[in-house]
Amino acid sequence: MHDRRDRRHFLRGTSAALTAIALTPATVFAQEKEEPEDVSPVEDLMREHGLLNRLLLVYEACGRRLAAKSGFDPAVLNQAAGIIKGFIEDYHEKLEEEHLFPRFEKAGKLTDLVAVLRTQHAAGRKVTARILQVTAAKGARRRAAPLIRDINLFVHMYRPHEAREDTVLFPALHSIVSRNEYDALGEDFEKKEHELFGKDGFEGMVDKVADLEKKLGIYDLARFTPS
Repeated sequence: MHDRRDRRHFLRGTSAALTAIALTPATVFAQEKEEPEDVSPVEDLMREHGLLNRLLLVYEACGRRLAAKSGFDPAVLNQAAGIIKGFIEDYHEKLEEEHLFPRFEKAGKLTDLVAVLRTQHAAGRKVTARILQVTAAKGARRRAAPLIRDINLFVHMYRPHEAREDTVLFPALHSIVSRNEYDALGEDFEKKEHELFGKDGFEGMVDKVADLEKKLGIYDLARFTPS
């Protein structure tokens, strides 16, 4: 009897030791890396603003080439505007308009800011439509003046627009929704992203923007470092 009990204790102890050995920090880290990370709604929106900022750099590079009448490829600007329309305006801004703005309006918080943001979304879509129309047509290079004007208008509006959202609107979201509602928003955003853009989602869009940066010679981050 004692021998059987001792054997059971030995086997339990051995099993626990083997489990401890198997779950080394490296193993645990590898398991964690395999699991998809949860992205909060604010983190999701802010990293999309990072993508928009890179597109604004593409716009500015195209504007400089147009102004210099050298090396301007209308297709690059058209592709950049297409990403802005498809990913930023039709997806990112729709999330804000359908899920964030109504919550702030219902709570009576930051309503003046939300009204301006809504107006700027509408204005941005008009500018994007013009850029897409001109760059898709023949002779886009001959219409440099209106293109430069629209590029400047878009960049001029969206830099303060996204900065105000990042520093004022998004941080205030915690104060008007519960923790459960906040987490559910993150899940909804992630689901919508993959429904519209496939499994690569945001990462796929980053790759597309990087390709445009390479075509314009602005992909290498080191080139922006002052000497």
